[in-house]
Amino acid sequence: MINYKAALKQIRSLEDDAGILSGEAAKVVMTTALDDIGNVMTAFKGLCDAYLMRPIDTVKLLAQLKSLQLIS
Repeated sequence: MINYKAALKQIRSLEDDAGILSGEAAKVVMTTALDDIGNVMTAFKGLCDAYLMRPIDTVKLLAQLKSLQLIS
């Protein structure tokens, strides 16, 4: 089983290997039940774009997707 840290690292590594610039990289919205500050900081250090705790609040999810310009 791959954990979220390893998955995010692998995504960013594949992008680097392919020469994908950060502005063109995949938008990663992490969702987890782990709400401690250590997990949040680790996720952002791994270059995730958003971090939402479960249960997912629909309003917060939509706001994040709009801020990432994934929806209008």
